Amino acid sequence: MKYVDFDKTEAFKKLSALPNKGKDFNALLSAERVKTSKVSAGGGLSYSWAAKGVEKAELDALQALADEQDLIGKYKALLDGEIINTGENRKVLHHLLRGQGGLAVTGKAVIADGKDLGKFYAQELERFSTFAELVQAGKIKGATGKNFSSVVQIGIGGSDLGPRALYLALENWAAKEGKSFLKARFISNVDPDDASQVASLAPLDETIFVLVSKSGTTQETLSNELFIKDKLQKAGLDPSKHIVAVTSETSPLARNPAYLDSFYIDDFIGGRYSATSGVGGVILSLAFGPGVFKELLAGAHEADTLALEPNILKNAALLDALIGVWERNFLGYPYTAILPYSQGLSRFPAHLQQLDMESNGKRVNRDGSPVHYSTGPVVFGEPGTNGQHSFFQLLHQGTDIVPLQFVGFTDSQRNDDVSVDGSVSQTKLKANLAAQIVAFAKGKADSNGNKEFLGGRPSSLIYGKRLDPKALGALLAHFENKVMFQGFVWNLNSFDQEGVQLGKILTKKVLSGNSGDAALDAYSEILGVK
Repeated sequence: MKYVDFDKTEAFKKLSALPNKGKDFNALLSAERVKTSKVSAGGGLSYSWAAKGVEKAELDALQALADEQDLIGKYKALLDGEIINTGENRKVLHHLLRGQGGLAVTGKAVIADGKDLGKFYAQELERFSTFAELVQAGKIKGATGKNFSSVVQIGIGGSDLGPRALYLALENWAAKEGKSFLKARFISNVDPDDASQVASLAPLDETIFVLVSKSGTTQETLSNELFIKDKLQKAGLDPSKHIVAVTSETSPLARNPAYLDSFYIDDFIGGRYSATSGVGGVILSLAFGPGVFKELLAGAHEADTLALEPNILKNAALLDALIGVWERNFLGYPYTAILPYSQGLSRFPAHLQQLDMESNGKRVNRDGSPVHYSTGPVVFGEPGTNGQHSFFQLLHQGTDIVPLQFVGFTDSQRNDDVSVDGSVSQTKLKANLAAQIVAFAKGKADSNGNKEFLGGRPSSLIYGKRLDPKALGALLAHFENKVMFQGFVWNLNSFDQEGVQLGKILTKKVLSGNSGDAALDAYSEILGVK
């Protein structure tokens, strides 16, 4: 497998020779283009690139780039268990979590040190599925003998953002479908106000806590664990009857009698890619039932399978990734906005911030040498229509062009609506979404500059009928695969995160009372640390 810096490829030269100005969408964005410029993204979703500024010349050059960088070959190597995370010398196996029969998407078994990892992940899935069913049936109870009615996840980063986003995405759907079992809450921040507030809301004698730390040493998570244990003990409850751990088999949390049970992942599952492991699966199975979580896995698997297609016009994740490369490296757009027109996806942009920016926020290639081109964009977002009344002003009329990624659904999750002024609220939501796509693309001429919209703002649209578990799984996998493909293009290691380490090291020095840095000591002093 050959890994080459992006600017050393022939495709880079061809793309550089193309006109690098935005398109005139008034001419480009026809009804026919809207109807035909789309591809299946799995889970009942479609990816539309009609309002993206690419035509045959750009698409042909991007296809040549995908072929030259062997993006599908590298994806298959990842799926089959080759060492892709060069920084930590690890496999990258989050796709295997949602494989079929313990096999990779390619149909192969993945073995490490004589261990069949697909079977291991499948076994853990069945273990926590059975555990969730026993809790929901009242066969596993709290210290006072009460049934559990509440679940709280304690974790940070990938142990919080993905699972929280997925829970919120399905909360309304589950309520409508009669799939609500345990009410879920989350504690992530080491700020004690976070844990205190959640502990005050959750009925402690009816709450099971899911402690998530792969290493078993995450400072914020262990601090919050001790906070909750103190609350439980003061309430006269045995913490060992109220806490389960999701961790690695080598961590101090594993097989520890201080916990009701432990469920396992390994070092081949990165934090921000762990939502389809026990990290997300335990709390989602407790909240909605293991069947719902397995539907989510099926949607993700469908998207993973579609991502094997070499033709970029038949591969939604690959096409999305390559258009993003065109916008980032040749049009010079440094940002991407994620704009879901679904209240359920209110925290999905926050998850994608970590997924994208922690993966491809790199200035060196897989070998540790500096690259000489732009890599991952700044990612931000908010659900519509809230964002329209917030930062859309800059998106429409600011000095920077920001590519947009819209997500929308024809049906609401709860099917609870009211008609006002001739239309129901879901119809108004969809009308706003359609209007924003065209407004960003085509703009509006006006002799008054304050009222003029230049247009030329490109956007994509992922859409489906309803946000359900299968659609959500496909949506999650789409963005995971998009980020992966872009990392391959840029010759990055998208699967480590050294950028989070320096702050951790300095924090420990501050807390030790011997930082050795006068400026650090001064900041610590004004903040009352010492």
